[in-house]
Amino acid sequence: MKRLFLVFICSAAVSCSDILDPLPNGHYTDGNYENYPSVIRGFIDKGYSLLPTTYAGNEYAYLECATDNAVARERTQVMRRLATGSLTQADDPFAAWWGRDYEGIYYANRFLHNDLGFNTRFLTDREADDVLRRNLQGEAYALRAWFELDLLKKFGGKASDGRYLGFPIVTEPVLGVQGPLLERDTYEKCLKQIVDDCDAAYGYLPLANRNHLAEDASIQGARAWHRFDGITTVAMKAMAYLTWASPAFNPQGDVSRWEKAAEYAAEVMKFKLEVDGAQMGGFDPRARFQWSDPNSPEIVFSSFDYTGSDIENLFYPNGFQGSGAIGITQELVDAFPMANGYPIDDPASGYDENDPYAGRDPRFYATVFYHGAEVVRPTNSEVMYTFDVSDTGRDVADAPYNSPTNYYVRKFIYLGWNRADVPVLTMPRSVFFIRWTSMCLAFAEAANQVGGPLDDRWGFSARDAIAYLRSRTTCDGKPGLGAVADPYLDACAAAGKDAFAELIRNERRIELCFEGERFFDMRRWASGVDELNRPVSRAVVSESDEGERPVYASEQVENRRFSSLWLPIPSREMRCSPGLVQNEGWDAWN
Repeated sequence: MKRLFLVFICSAAVSCSDILDPLPNGHYTDGNYENYPSVIRGFIDKGYSLLPTTYAGNEYAYLECATDNAVARERTQVMRRLATGSLTQADDPFAAWWGRDYEGIYYANRFLHNDLGFNTRFLTDREADDVLRRNLQGEAYALRAWFELDLLKKFGGKASDGRYLGFPIVTEPVLGVQGPLLERDTYEKCLKQIVDDCDAAYGYLPLANRNHLAEDASIQGARAWHRFDGITTVAMKAMAYLTWASPAFNPQGDVSRWEKAAEYAAEVMKFKLEVDGAQMGGFDPRARFQWSDPNSPEIVFSSFDYTGSDIENLFYPNGFQGSGAIGITQELVDAFPMANGYPIDDPASGYDENDPYAGRDPRFYATVFYHGAEVVRPTNSEVMYTFDVSDTGRDVADAPYNSPTNYYVRKFIYLGWNRADVPVLTMPRSVFFIRWTSMCLAFAEAANQVGGPLDDRWGFSARDAIAYLRSRTTCDGKPGLGAVADPYLDACAAAGKDAFAELIRNERRIELCFEGERFFDMRRWASGVDELNRPVSRAVVSESDEGERPVYASEQVENRRFSSLWLPIPSREMRCSPGLVQNEGWDAWN
């Protein structure tokens, strides 16, 4: 941990120049920075700058390759090495997350220490300054809670000594700690710290960053979009309790944890429906959702937006000037039901194995590029590309820069992108950390565990929450599979808690794929690591005689070999801090 805080020292030294360039005849130091309000405010901005801004990285798209949803093309990619049991300490991608989160906590602590930020004058107008100071104080608590939640999500788990541990809680701007003194706090204590910080933030922040809720629109309201607000802190509590209530963390089946998760998720949903939804052009749960709209009413909390084509480069095949870096598995494809809502293995579904992509859930076509799928320019319906993954096709697996599974990722992609265009068209992007969909799914899972699928004590039921998602218009503008009727949803609800829990898990898989959730969902639901170690498959498409349809099959592409349900505490932290206890299954990383 000495090394970790040495990183903080370096970050603090650099941060002053990162926040504002020094004046020609002066500079900021640890001795005088308190005289510069812009530097103190910069601690908050620095915390925000640490948040991811793209799905094209190890925390999102590539993390899916350590689940049964995807496979990375490069065998040396760290998430593929994790999935196949060949990851080494030298390749550890998780150390960066640990360091990033503690850096974010450090900046929040600097702002909060001795009420430094709250006692600083930022604006000449006293009333406006009071509003801004409260906002920044709330954002500091929320940032700390966010990075704490991320640490707990990624590194919390069952330790080698049998205890459920989280992370070392740090609430002071510490620049140096003796390694032997550092210990991981219990999972429960870490969760309480997160909840307390969320509650503190809620007391300072506006309910939401909306103009009609702003006390001073020159400081609050829409201008603060992409920054923390009160309803985001409620959503964070829902997420924290959902994991703590899950089987892997809750072997005693404490229902009160599920109740808390349902309560907080329901509060966010009611806000979206009754407050956001009451505004002109506000949130509509039936409306089309666009990944290229960083201002979508669907969003609860997101990163700052940027414009780029990293997703298209990552997902498209070589034939369409992409790298084919990630392929969707046959298992994820099979998880999508048919257009009538029934799973493909249900006799009522109408699934035809000889025509497997016909008549599927509309969300399938918005998520997956398959054999014969087309890239259609949205402005003039021009067909720019047609996928051919047949055994002699240009997009077939194992050819250079093609998907290893014969499926390609459609999700997130802007269909107007074409590298041959001059100029190449791109759209603004951001990472939607929390959105309506994630709250519906969190509520449905928790509420179902408390009272079953039809219990509506919160004003709506778990069945209602899933119905919102299955019936909504897709990003392609297609009606949802439950827009008219959803008999399979009704059948699962009537069958009871267990059947509905399975439906919810599949809905989470479909709705949140490539958003960094499947990896942690699989672990919090599992009773042992063997549940993770299953083979994944790819499609095989063979051309038949002329005039006949292709022949479809599947074959194993990779076998998974995880040694633990949990992620390792970075080995460098274990070496620097002997008091830390490693997570179960990672003894070699001590």
